Amino acid sequence: MKPYPFTAVVGMPDLRLALVLSSISPAVGGVLVRGEKGTAKSTMVRALAGLLPGVDVVDACRFSCDPVEPDPACPDGPHAEGSPAHRRPARLVELPVGAAEDRVIGSLNLERALADGVTDFQPGLLAAAHRGLLYVDEVNLLHDHLVDTLLDAAAMGRATVEREGVSVSHAARFVLIGTMNPEEGELRPQLLDRFGLTVEVASSRDPELRVEVVRRRLAYEADPDGFAGQYAAADAELAADIEAAQRLLPSVKLPDDALRQIAEVCASFEVDGMRADIVTARTAVAHAAWAGRTEVTTDDVRVAARLALPHRRRRNPFDAPGISEEQLEQALRDAEPEGPGPDDDGPGSGAPPEGGEAPPSEGGAQEPSGGGKSGGDQKPVGAGEAFRARRFEVKGTGEGAAGRRSRAITDNGRTIGVQPAGTKDGHPHLLATVRAAAPHQRSRGRRGAGLVVRPQDLRFARREGREGNLVLFCVDASGSMGARQRMREVKTAVLSLLLDAYQRRDKVGLVTFRASGAELALPPTISVDAAASRLDGLATGGRTPLAEGLLEAARVLRIEAVRDPLRRPLLVVVTDGRATSGADAVQRARQAAGLLAGNVTSIVMDCESGKMRLGLAAELAEHLGAEHVPVAEIAADTLAGAVRTRISGKAA
Repeated sequence: MKPYPFTAVVGMPDLRLALVLSSISPAVGGVLVRGEKGTAKSTMVRALAGLLPGVDVVDACRFSCDPVEPDPACPDGPHAEGSPAHRRPARLVELPVGAAEDRVIGSLNLERALADGVTDFQPGLLAAAHRGLLYVDEVNLLHDHLVDTLLDAAAMGRATVEREGVSVSHAARFVLIGTMNPEEGELRPQLLDRFGLTVEVASSRDPELRVEVVRRRLAYEADPDGFAGQYAAADAELAADIEAAQRLLPSVKLPDDALRQIAEVCASFEVDGMRADIVTARTAVAHAAWAGRTEVTTDDVRVAARLALPHRRRRNPFDAPGISEEQLEQALRDAEPEGPGPDDDGPGSGAPPEGGEAPPSEGGAQEPSGGGKSGGDQKPVGAGEAFRARRFEVKGTGEGAAGRRSRAITDNGRTIGVQPAGTKDGHPHLLATVRAAAPHQRSRGRRGAGLVVRPQDLRFARREGREGNLVLFCVDASGSMGARQRMREVKTAVLSLLLDAYQRRDKVGLVTFRASGAELALPPTISVDAAASRLDGLATGGRTPLAEGLLEAARVLRIEAVRDPLRRPLLVVVTDGRATSGADAVQRARQAAGLLAGNVTSIVMDCESGKMRLGLAAELAEHLGAEHVPVAEIAADTLAGAVRTRISGKAA
């Protein structure tokens, strides 16, 4: 069955253009596509592979070496001049979210290395993607160390494998394309910056356009080959245009005036580092080639800035990406030389089919991330500026997803022991394998210098690192919490803990309780932005159903234990300890706390203030078996200050 035609995809001119420009110049650094589910992100990316020109590769080379300029360090080389070659289509290699590191970068055959003394390198997905496309769907769900590996290879054009003192390196130049749904969590700013371009996509609200999307999709499913044939000519024309732009690219000049505009725009948006300037320059050159020009103009700089800067001007994890159109135009005008300049009447995109100029990039629009409804007796109070929070850990050692909070047995970290094959394979441990095989050499009839190794001799490193946890906030939103603007201080502390959870790669959830019941305001998710938005819209009022809040938290944790059994929970109860809703409210709260005690690592953030304090939150912490932390001591510097005070007191 033929893939969906690229030119048959309706709308999304910015995404079309970004993909085309990255195909023309892989040095741009790839594309990150951000958007809600069901917006045809994957469909368009997969269709792009059919537009790329074929590549000439050396026969029998697993690393797709170019016969004209073969990689001198190719593990299958060296390739002699004039080696037999053939032409094949450009590849689209898809990286599964759950792929292991060895599958991505390749691995060494340890048995052959020990027994025969040869380096038998098995190429991974980076080698398969060389001179093609590497597509990562849901890139925000990929482990950070794998994302780092991908982006390093994309930036350097090489992949290097270091295993047990053996080093193998090969060329890995590809167009990296990642898609993600921001509702499922953001990439760290450092990783966002490594993508060359970013595009925001959203489903159209135009009924006519939606009808056309459904009509084309149903037609494709009914007759894929016939449908593809209707757009074959348009796809072929677009492919020829891309190839022509690739040939023109080396001839495009970037004048000093355009460079000044790029620098002025990047400085105006206060981007960090120089990568933004470099990527914008490369994108502007690619856009000029796409438009058939041999010199970069203001129009090229404008389009490049809209694609290269939105994700680079974020100042903190909870800011929505985007750029101001007015600020962009002002920066371009400020950098213009005196006298008549290029025509600046409106944005020109040079976008592929569907004709006409593209509208301003959707990447510049700032969409609200969807906060919770206020629905309280008192108006929601905003949070103050977040601070660096203390790190709270889950007790014991887990085996959850890689992160930065609690101790865990992970694929990366310090080696704390070895384990035989089959228990939980990881990185081979050379010394332990040799020790396991050494006593059996005589019985195995060893005669030469090589070591006779059997599969049962293989040993793998057992490593300890850090894992991400489920941080479930159970927040008291009753009337007592809203008194004397206490909620502002509470929200600031919780926001700071959310920022900490973002940095430590945790999942988060939010349970609130007020009036006569509790609700799950945010189901557990890796989107810390969504939690911050729900927190911002949280209002207060009514009585304090503490028991209901704890029971709801227990219910959520039971469900998550089935859905994600390896991710251990950390419960943060934010309350002043009062229980005032219903008969026997205090007794029911104690019973609810008893259900959680001993099963979940918990923290009680004590929000009680004033001179007269009842100490109810401390009592609740005792029933929960939780750590009791006053809200004023959530900040990391307050803990350090307290430790210094205790030390100085002892010294005195």
